[in-house]
Amino acid sequence: MIERPPYPHCCTPPQDHWPLPEALPGVRLLSTQFDSALLDPEDFTRWGIAAPRGVSKRQAEFLAGRLCAREALQSLTGTPYVPTVGEDRAPQWPRGIVGSITHGAGWAGVVVARQSEWRGLGLDIERMLVCERADRLAGEILTPSELEAFASLSDHDRAELVTRTFSLKESLFKALYPLVKQRFYFQDAEVLEATPGGLARLRLLIDLSQTWRNGALVEGQFARFDGYLLSLVSIPAAPSPD
Repeated sequence: MIERPPYPHCCTPPQDHWPLPEALPGVRLLSTQFDSALLDPEDFTRWGIAAPRGVSKRQAEFLAGRLCAREALQSLTGTPYVPTVGEDRAPQWPRGIVGSITHGAGWAGVVVARQSEWRGLGLDIERMLVCERADRLAGEILTPSELEAFASLSDHDRAELVTRTFSLKESLFKALYPLVKQRFYFQDAEVLEATPGGLARLRLLIDLSQTWRNGALVEGQFARFDGYLLSLVSIPAAPSPD
């Protein structure tokens, strides 16, 4: 049996937990906190992870995300595997597995599941925006219908609305892109509902494929903690015919 290397000093040991409001059967979520100032480039070699180009921040977040992915896949399948980077920059998961990696502002996480249970998963982490930045970004991120209620909200609620909408749409893209292989943008989907309990529903506003057309609905969820907003969009596998 190959002994696991010591965890990098720049990352906390990956935590297997579920901070979101609704657990999903068969889905594993692992996360870590990281500090790029503590990065040791030799950790890439020790863990069998190809180091990306870039500054230490980029390298540390990549290491943290791939470390979580490796541990999550070992937990799910029994085999440690580090997703490579595809030509489109998306993680390349093992056959029969779907997953999503996110990292930002010292937090990295991953969700993985079997394709027989879930067609798509999209995970995104964001630092909560301050009101001034949220106001600047609102027109880019929110659709006209989403903007209708925006102006009447308090500073805090406007910042949360933009952060939540941004994150949910990022998660939607990550969940759908592997299925449609077509890029789409913030104005191409809208958040129809976001409950106080952290459940959300999104709707496509464009045709992406024969299956994913204008008006298609997708379920999501989100949670706030430690100044972050974490969101997940999940697409269940089609039911087996009787």
